[in-house]
Amino acid sequence: MFGLIGHLTSLEHAQVVARDLGYAEYADQGLDFWCSAPPVIVEDLKVTSITGQVIEGRYVESCFLPEMLATNRMKAATRKIINAMAHAQKNGINITALGGFSSIILERFNLDQLGRIRNIKLEFERFTTGNTHTAYIICRQVEQAAPKLGIDLSKATVAVCGATGDIGSAVCRWLNGRLDVAEILLIARDRQRLQNLQAELGRGKIMALDEALPKADIVVWVASMPQGVEIDPEVLKKPCLLIDGGYPKNMATKFQSPGVHVLSGGIVEHALDIDWKIMKIVNMNVPGRQLFACFAESMLLEFEAIYTNFSWGRNQITLDKMDMIGRMSIKHGFKPLML
Repeated sequence: MFGLIGHLTSLEHAQVVARDLGYAEYADQGLDFWCSAPPVIVEDLKVTSITGQVIEGRYVESCFLPEMLATNRMKAATRKIINAMAHAQKNGINITALGGFSSIILERFNLDQLGRIRNIKLEFERFTTGNTHTAYIICRQVEQAAPKLGIDLSKATVAVCGATGDIGSAVCRWLNGRLDVAEILLIARDRQRLQNLQAELGRGKIMALDEALPKADIVVWVASMPQGVEIDPEVLKKPCLLIDGGYPKNMATKFQSPGVHVLSGGIVEHALDIDWKIMKIVNMNVPGRQLFACFAESMLLEFEAIYTNFSWGRNQITLDKMDMIGRMSIKHGFKPLML
């Protein structure tokens, strides 16, 4: 059985959809209540591969909200994710993906110190961040969407915002090793990590965001920021491909400008319908077919009976692992969302 640990986009969103998720008593509660609310299994799922194989899974709502990070409630945020992991394990889920901010929160802590929740010792091999599949899908989106806009990748400058994160660094490796784009602009907050990545790649220019954006033909946005950032679309090249790999997706509303093409990054489309409500609740355009690539990673691992933390830690994603998850993705009927 596969599992998905997710969370809603804001307190307001959580209050609106609580009844649809089956816990109406949460609908009128404030942030303090959500900080103490336990995880809930809200949906049982079945997914069919194009091979004909059928797998079963469960969606676990962690009750984490991004406002917990914005208000410096890091302990509460961490507890939400760890409790959701324990709940998934207790319910016999073999491989569970950590969606949204879940994996980012765990990167900041020594998991050995968080390994026991009451009477449950967490078995970390049961969990995956899903970041390898997300990075692979974003790279394929760049590869497939750019030519449609007349952008020649061999001559293109690609800015990666969040370059030192787990997904961002993997994207940089693929851009460097597989697509051989003309220039990679590296944007992140930690300069030492930027320099380490630059040394690993053997190239790439370290730049501030406002300096990099006017130079980029393609912007890959995978920065882990809980709140949006204001950018003037007029400074961007035309055409410009902007891959919004964050959560929640909010770039499309900020860049309503001719010549700027925003693509929801890290989203896959499945060849067959999935009968579930959660993708409708998180406002996917085609909720029966579209889903987050990180969630799809746990499905792929379940299809292939690979029960291990395929994606884990920071900066551990290799091109070989991206190739491997990519082959599984194609085999079972997933493809990158396109313009």
